[in-house]
Amino acid sequence: MAGERDAAVDGAVDGGLVAGVRAALAGAADPAKAPGMQAYMKSDMPYRGVPKPARERVLRPVFAARTLPDLASWTATVLAIWRDAAYREERYAAIDLTGHRAYRPYQRAQTLDLYEEMITTGAWWDYVDEIAARRIGPLLAVDPAAIRPVMLRWSRDGDLWRRRTSIICQLSFTTATDLELLYACIDANLDDRDFFIRKAIGWALRQYARTDPAEVRRFVGARGQALSSLSRREALKNIG
Repeated sequence: MAGERDAAVDGAVDGGLVAGVRAALAGAADPAKAPGMQAYMKSDMPYRGVPKPARERVLRPVFAARTLPDLASWTATVLAIWRDAAYREERYAAIDLTGHRAYRPYQRAQTLDLYEEMITTGAWWDYVDEIAARRIGPLLAVDPAAIRPVMLRWSRDGDLWRRRTSIICQLSFTTATDLELLYACIDANLDDRDFFIRKAIGWALRQYARTDPAEVRRFVGARGQALSSLSRREALKNIG
């Protein structure tokens, strides 16, 4: 996988699609909303002031009008939007493009390089959580032999966003959750004092508690004081 390098880009960028994305977001901009959105996200990158529902509405015809012909062109176009973004909504649009139904056949292990770059260069929860749960998780579900070892490695990585991804990538798995993997990723981070890691541990456990509350109670009890109060509180929030 990519590690410290960027995802490779060998395909042709669809400049028309890139321009269409930027024009659509500019047309939907609400300058009155932009400062509040930027402040809430503590973002250095400015916003145009386009909330998610409006963003999805204006991007739908843009994505439908131009179907990218192959994996290489899709990857290159996603990264062109991502890397050259001047507004945060443009990066959201790049993530939206990765999840468009036309490109479901590209969701396989080799796509992990693309998502890894977006995780490590985005380096904030709004980007990372969407990619972890809705992109990395499905890759793990369809190809655990390839993705599981990477998640185990990421759980001990120096980058906290890779580690957060490893913990929360199974949020939607319910009964299919790989508990051995989940617990390994949590245990690798029990000593970490970072808020985003502790919150991720609690979130992942709280989500699995919807499926098996007794098991989550058991795990929380077994880890005792090694589990932070924040993680414990989040894990048990809905089950007592």
